[in-house]
Amino acid sequence: MIVAITLLLLIPDLREGNASWWNIFQSSHKSEQPLSYAKAVQAAAPSVVNIYSEEIQSNPNYARSQRQTTRLGSGVIMTSDGYLLTNYHVVQNAALIEIWLQNGQRYHAELIGYDVYTDLAVLKVAANNLPVIPQNKAQQSFAGDVVLAIGNPLNLGQTITQGIVSATGRHGLSNTSYLEFLQMDAAINKGNSGGALVNSNGELVGINSRQFTEINPQLNDIQGIFFAVPYKLAVTIMQKIIENGRVVRGWLGISSDQYNQKAKGFIISNVTPNSPAHIAGLQTGDIVFQIADRAIDSITHALDIVAETPPGTELKFKIYRNKQTLEIPVTILESRPI
Repeated sequence: MIVAITLLLLIPDLREGNASWWNIFQSSHKSEQPLSYAKAVQAAAPSVVNIYSEEIQSNPNYARSQRQTTRLGSGVIMTSDGYLLTNYHVVQNAALIEIWLQNGQRYHAELIGYDVYTDLAVLKVAANNLPVIPQNKAQQSFAGDVVLAIGNPLNLGQTITQGIVSATGRHGLSNTSYLEFLQMDAAINKGNSGGALVNSNGELVGINSRQFTEINPQLNDIQGIFFAVPYKLAVTIMQKIIENGRVVRGWLGISSDQYNQKAKGFIISNVTPNSPAHIAGLQTGDIVFQIADRAIDSITHALDIVAETPPGTELKFKIYRNKQTLEIPVTILESRPI
């Protein structure tokens, strides 16, 4: 035994072939590697750009005088041939849009289209082989997921903030219930808007959108409540804008704030005059439990079905009215612009 140990110590090659023996003599006190999201940042950060947009505004105090304002934001490269996603409010009314990559390259960007409902805009730059944000089509977010927000807050340069997904499906924060936000506590400041929210693998989770204080200016002391447009919704909007230049949504013309768990349907609280619902004969108090043979599990689910239906399509609504089951055909029209 003494001879064998002596040979292992003197001849390194023997140690490599007898790793299990040599491990006995190795120190068991190894320092653990610190937790780090550096790999996620390295994978995602190159595809998050700085956006500078210039708007020419007329000055009402001086005749014919104009002033130029520069708006700061962030964007995410979605395809290698130059399509980017950002927030609409970052490029709204912009006369000039400039994109700065993290490697120093600069491009002028064209606004392909935008969607006011989701506050998303699609830009295009004349370039190829651009760094693309990692994407997972099967990606799904859950409360408690670690997320990283990447952007250019206050024009300080690219910055990473870390947090968790606080809640999913936060709706009622915009002009429409079609949109469901991700709520997180990763800090979003001016300049972060339109940047990437990624998970610990560097995969895109959402497009950073806004602070709660921006939604309700009366609340100035709120901390840790920030929102992002979910990845799947953002990609769907982008594809529609690229294909059509805008997002075409179906319109029903009802409102509801109550889902009946027993009936498995939502209760119509209001019907807009001369809307598709009004013309078809839907009434306040009706409980809609099925649309086009699809069971309804939430109000948002029902609105999504309608919104994704091409205008001119007839959908069959199954409802409960006065303890009777009725089937009413409704021809969906295009959503009115806001």
